[in-house]
Amino acid sequence: MRTVKMVVTGPFNAGKTQFIKTVSEIDVVSTERKITRESERVKETTTVAMDFGRITVDEDVVLYLFGTPGQRRFDFMWEILSEGMLGFIVMVDSCRPETFREARSILETFRAYAPTPYVVAANKQDLKEAWSLEDMRIALRLNSTVKLLPCVATDKESVKTVLLELLYLVLEEMEKRAT
Repeated sequence: MRTVKMVVTGPFNAGKTQFIKTVSEIDVVSTERKITRESERVKETTTVAMDFGRITVDEDVVLYLFGTPGQRRFDFMWEILSEGMLGFIVMVDSCRPETFREARSILETFRAYAPTPYVVAANKQDLKEAWSLEDMRIALRLNSTVKLLPCVATDKESVKTVLLELLYLVLEEMEKRAT
């Protein structure tokens, strides 16, 4: 059996924890803590170390999903969680353009940790205020070769689609290295 470590990263409140909870076949190991300061957002907890979930793709492949904290004060965990990753997903809240610059910065940070395949998941695409993928691609400065995928972190099929797209890239990369 082949295990594939994937990291789910992105800005605070982009949907990383929900993404993992939606698809994990085990109870997600989560290090969420209550937010102590008043925030303009409705969210009441934040990940302080990581989230961990697992999904069996088939008899040969199991994905281990590691969600990073989104707040910069916990970014020391990013490099630790990136060790051994075979690919990563950058979650972006499609309704919060004020987080796009931070998402781009996180993407560059993870690309510097390891030259692994990645995709960008445009979360909350089911909401009317969500930016279009075309506009998000421009705002995030993503070239046309980067997969920017629509996502709804609460929808299992949507999450599976994002994971499979990344898995295909990871397996393609593994095949290249084997030859």
